[in-house]
Amino acid sequence: MKKKRYYAAIDLGSSNGRIMLGSFDGEKFALKEIHRFPNGPIRIFESLYWDPIYLFSEVKLGLQKCRKAAGEPLCGVGVNSWGVDFVLLDRGGQLLGLPYHYRDLRTTGMMEAVFQHISKEEIFELTGIQFMEINTLFQLYSLVAHNSPLLEVAETFLTISDLIQYWLSGQVCNEFSNATTTQLYDQRARSWAWSLLEKLGIPSHIFQAVVQPGAILGPLLADLAEELTLERVPVIAPVCHDTGSAWAGIPAKAGSNDVFLSSGTWSILGWETLSPVITPEALANNFTNEGGAEGTVRFSKNVMGLWLIQECRRVWAQAGEVYSYDQLASMAGLAEPLRLFIDPDDETFLRPGNMPARIREYIVQTGQVAPIDRESILRCAFESLALKYRWIIERIERMIGKSLQAIHIVGGGAQNCLLCQLTADATGKPVIAGPDEATAFGNIMLQAIALSHLSSLQEGRAALRQSVQLLTYEPQFSNLWEDTYQRFCQLLGSTSKHGLSK
Repeated sequence: MKKKRYYAAIDLGSSNGRIMLGSFDGEKFALKEIHRFPNGPIRIFESLYWDPIYLFSEVKLGLQKCRKAAGEPLCGVGVNSWGVDFVLLDRGGQLLGLPYHYRDLRTTGMMEAVFQHISKEEIFELTGIQFMEINTLFQLYSLVAHNSPLLEVAETFLTISDLIQYWLSGQVCNEFSNATTTQLYDQRARSWAWSLLEKLGIPSHIFQAVVQPGAILGPLLADLAEELTLERVPVIAPVCHDTGSAWAGIPAKAGSNDVFLSSGTWSILGWETLSPVITPEALANNFTNEGGAEGTVRFSKNVMGLWLIQECRRVWAQAGEVYSYDQLASMAGLAEPLRLFIDPDDETFLRPGNMPARIREYIVQTGQVAPIDRESILRCAFESLALKYRWIIERIERMIGKSLQAIHIVGGGAQNCLLCQLTADATGKPVIAGPDEATAFGNIMLQAIALSHLSSLQEGRAALRQSVQLLTYEPQFSNLWEDTYQRFCQLLGSTSKHGLSK
């Protein structure tokens, strides 16, 4: 009988956190959700913040539950989180205030301010990262621009996953995949972009040594292990950016020319490669190169994602009408297809607010005439995502000179049958959906590799293919989709702002 080994995957997302118990018996993975808790922005006056103390308290509770559910010592603990947000620590290792939320307004105008000191082309040549005002680069520069006293006393910069791993292990470091998302990391030199930091007046001493995915940071702190009645198990840095973990957990075959899509609050759509694609075309199309497992690069683009649906659901719930996500998809299915569309990445949809009203206003302002009820709004959002996916895939194919075959969708969107079918229809490519918990699978896979329970990413993906059920959606392409796509492209050309649509 094969020995089953257990791992705890701490998965911190921008809308919720989960503690997952993963197991691997040498052939197959299994996964069970042990603890879930809400996460989201906290508004204080005009600013949005995260509460990392609350997150850590939930992490501790989840680890206790994991140990009890496993019935034996865990082999490892790994943390992944959303990217770009960060904390600053003082010389004693204590928090300097609450971390800001990436949708906070303080980054408004910071992109243009940065370009006064260093050109867009030079930044991209160094970092290979797409330009979004939520990026760490612009968040940190907002502190410089406003003469924040925090930068005078800060000694340490940590991303959210770095912080939780520091509190678990006592080890201070910056993990590679999240470091690349900051737009402050030199992709070719494989180090922080020191010249960029200097030109912008961002103190360079706060940045830590960068460790690769799979690094064993050390055992759980003794006092913490005693508090939680846990063994001092290894704390392992997986691919700490949640999208990086999700891509590691995509059960693709080696050598396949497929599209990867992590579908959640954000959609991250792209192609996995071994070297960054830093070209004028990639800059013009505002693509990004982010680090992954075993030196891989996610050549991809962020799309606003299911945030559009989440915000509609939140607004309607505040009005007393609560819908499940399945109900919202069913409502969208009732609307007439291919009548209305938006650019999901228009800046009007970036901040929290009345999303149904914003979508209606966008539709009216772009001269689209049709009834705009709730069903139509939802249908519009789903179809617009599918159309934007096609737009991105076409540009990837041009830039890499290859035709991509199938689309692997993982994350919450993999459970949405309507979105999966619309994506297949809009792109003309088969969609392979699953697993929806790819982030947690990728997390425990990297832990298993670090502990020599697996030999490589490809071996892990092969085991994952034996462990999960995948659904395939064949495209039902039509001339109506083609006509709609051409109108959609015209819309993008007339409404793009700040590179968000490009």
